[in-house]
Amino acid sequence: MAELQVELVAADRRVWSGPARMVIAKTTDGDIGVLPRHSPLLGVLLNGTVQIMTDAPRPVVAAIHGGFLSVSDDQVQILAELAELAEEIDVERARRSLDRAQAMLASDTDALAAADRAKARIRATELAF
Repeated sequence: MAELQVELVAADRRVWSGPARMVIAKTTDGDIGVLPRHSPLLGVLLNGTVQIMTDAPRPVVAAIHGGFLSVSDDQVQILAELAELAEEIDVERARRSLDRAQAMLASDTDALAAADRAKARIRATELAF
């Protein structure tokens, strides 16, 4: 069976790299699933999660904060401003961040972005475990 070669990179590090059967991401055009032999694509990522289906029983899940997804010749490049694997996320800390951001929404425009990041981090841990 054909495979994808996936590389997930944040601005500060390579987060994950390896073979996969499928990649699911949220772009400005909607959710997208990438399988082997997918047509070439360049998409803008929204804050959310990326799921990478490998041969392991559980997917690799990451919280993504902005960036791009590129698909060409069974190569998937995920270039994110920020990316955290689900197992790296402290769920309680993310929930506290979400609570603080939601409390500040009425008075602080940056709070919406903070709330979106916290929601993505929490969702990544829910999808992974």
